Amino acid sequence: MMKFLSSLFGAVILVAAQAVFTEAHAEQTPDMAASAVQESGLQQRYTLNRIAAVVNGDVILVTELNAAVKKVVQQLNTKGTPLPERTALVNQVLERLIVDVLQMQIAERNGLTISDNTLNEEIQNLARENGVDLSTFREVLESKGYSYATFRENIRRKLVLQEVRRQMVANRIKVNDQEIDNLLASLEASGLGDVKYHFANIMVAIPEAPGPEEIEAARLRADNILMRLREGSDFEQTAIAESDGQNALEGGDLGWRSIGQIPSLFTETARHIQVGEVSGLIQSSGGFHIIKLLEKTGGERHMVNQTKVRHILVKTDTVNSDDDVRIRMEQLEIRLKGGEDFASLARSNSQDTLSAAKGGELGWVSQGDTVPRFEAAMNKLAINEISNPVQTRFGWHLIQVQERRQYDSTDDFERAKAKRLIQTRKYDEELFLWLRRLRDESYVEYRLDET
Repeated sequence: MMKFLSSLFGAVILVAAQAVFTEAHAEQTPDMAASAVQESGLQQRYTLNRIAAVVNGDVILVTELNAAVKKVVQQLNTKGTPLPERTALVNQVLERLIVDVLQMQIAERNGLTISDNTLNEEIQNLARENGVDLSTFREVLESKGYSYATFRENIRRKLVLQEVRRQMVANRIKVNDQEIDNLLASLEASGLGDVKYHFANIMVAIPEAPGPEEIEAARLRADNILMRLREGSDFEQTAIAESDGQNALEGGDLGWRSIGQIPSLFTETARHIQVGEVSGLIQSSGGFHIIKLLEKTGGERHMVNQTKVRHILVKTDTVNSDDDVRIRMEQLEIRLKGGEDFASLARSNSQDTLSAAKGGELGWVSQGDTVPRFEAAMNKLAINEISNPVQTRFGWHLIQVQERRQYDSTDDFERAKAKRLIQTRKYDEELFLWLRRLRDESYVEYRLDET
């Protein structure tokens, strides 16, 4: 259970500190507030809770920063990772908080929110993935000293950040058939299609449109880091202290990737580097990289379990509440189980316009193709059985399973996998460039030295 908590809280480790901001305001007395009105400047307004940084008018408080640093230290201690020098760690955490604040500002400007239904579904999925029900999940959290209410808001914040990145970066990435064909041909020719790599990365960034002096300064810094690594410095600890990459606080860990998912500039190195080996400097448009191969393994061939399914979807809106729609779906369920034709009712009632035109047909779906609650309900059904009304974030569904099969869809599977690999590679590259541009174009004033 401790392992599960460590893994779980690593995902939300930095958003947890945001709750402190609200607590800091609540601690101010009326006298303090009255005094603040008479003083000018953000520093004077927070006399007992000083400011670490100002970000486009928002502030990051020292209490926020300290809480985030504490959580990172706890995570690193749990993993047994040596801690870097404290100033370097604080700077890394502060930069992560700054970038998160900038993304939350975009979310606020665009009115982007996460509904309670979506949040509840995400938390239920977390509980299910860890093999417990929601009640047990909550008990485990609270037994370890974590507030469930704060945890919910941390998860909500994490989902907001994911949605911002999806809208600003992921949705703009396009992959064409030629790119997929080229990757598949490359993998087949190299014989590396099933090989996977576990890399860590240290990056020394250069600014956009850098001059020769800026490039040379970055190169010298990267050379110095590489020299220390080859003299025995711990890679993970050095990444935490030195790397400018988004994975710095994870020790530069990029996770498991196939050759097609690795950034293209790493591909040649990946083919020749040995497990445990550290590469030389690799230059990109964003800076200089040093990578280390942590692990390497061959892949496996998987058969796909598929379900042929159809559904009727009705959505809630300003006129029709959840109760209204549920009652309507129960009436449709009675009609279906009374013998009325599913396809006809789908065409006349379903608000999923694409499937409604086909009598509710979704075709053959594989595991993970539908949202978890839909999939869970579908998997419980016998052939031709009709479900009770099922609610997901899309609305209310009536589901009927028509057939099941185990299918070797190698060509489709490989093309879909290749597309995901290219999307992941492009996403990593585009996300870095977008975050760097967002950071460069924003007003950030450091107050940490003053505190």
